[in-house]
Amino acid sequence: MKREDTVRNGHFLADRRWLFPIVIAGLIAGAIVTSSFIKAADYSLLCSVANTMPPQGVGNGSATPIQLQAIIHYATSRITPQQNFREISVTFDVLKKRSPCNFLVFGLGYDSMMWTSLNPNGNTIFLEEDPKWVQTVLKDAPVLHAHPVKYRTQLKEADALLSHYRSEPSCFPSEAYLRGNDKCKLALTGFPDEFYDTEWDLIMIDAPRGYFPEAPGRMAAIFSAAVMARNRKGSGVTHVFLHDVDRRVEKVFAEEFLCRKYLVKSVGRLWHFEIPSAANMSSHGGAQFC
Repeated sequence: MKREDTVRNGHFLADRRWLFPIVIAGLIAGAIVTSSFIKAADYSLLCSVANTMPPQGVGNGSATPIQLQAIIHYATSRITPQQNFREISVTFDVLKKRSPCNFLVFGLGYDSMMWTSLNPNGNTIFLEEDPKWVQTVLKDAPVLHAHPVKYRTQLKEADALLSHYRSEPSCFPSEAYLRGNDKCKLALTGFPDEFYDTEWDLIMIDAPRGYFPEAPGRMAAIFSAAVMARNRKGSGVTHVFLHDVDRRVEKVFAEEFLCRKYLVKSVGRLWHFEIPSAANMSSHGGAQFC
């Protein structure tokens, strides 16, 4: 998705309103496939999606400027998203049903244009730890809605942070909140007001960096996503997508806070959770999330 892979390597049909956006999504995916010379299996999957779209779908809507820009962006770029087509399709399947919606993405990078274009007329924002990277990306894609943010954790503290949460009441699920919760080290504090004031329908966790000891790690992002999902006031569940679950910390924190019982899909290195609000949970007291 973002510069994490750059640093590491080189330092669509429910109702008629979705027919045309799905064609647009197919074009975006096709551009990605072409630019990256994706393997035949993934190309076949793309074709199978395209074959399900009736020809008359093109006349049922119009592309948004961001969708058209995304097509050009991926068709002319040799740099492609971090997630593969099967992983991207998991989120896209949910967006087909929920968009326009509030979509929060941890991380900013090569797939940001795609996520924004797949949520036309919705609110998609990106949170990125590196201010310089934000400037770099927005220079080429100024239509993206991104915020630079600071994390107060380090990957090497992961085990200690788990112990802290189990003994700090302000981290307990029945008491946890985010804005101004300085006592709970896993709570994301000091973020833009939009982060706290918006009820997010989808949350994608593909950042911050989490592959060296001093990196922020995704511990706080996972915890905070769970808190926001449990505190949801609107109808339905919160969809949380976590990437890089092949890594120990992502897996351990997901099982601790997002809960295996809410895991509905696993594709590649991506887990998809559907988390109900605490009001709709059969049991939501105590000091543990799961």
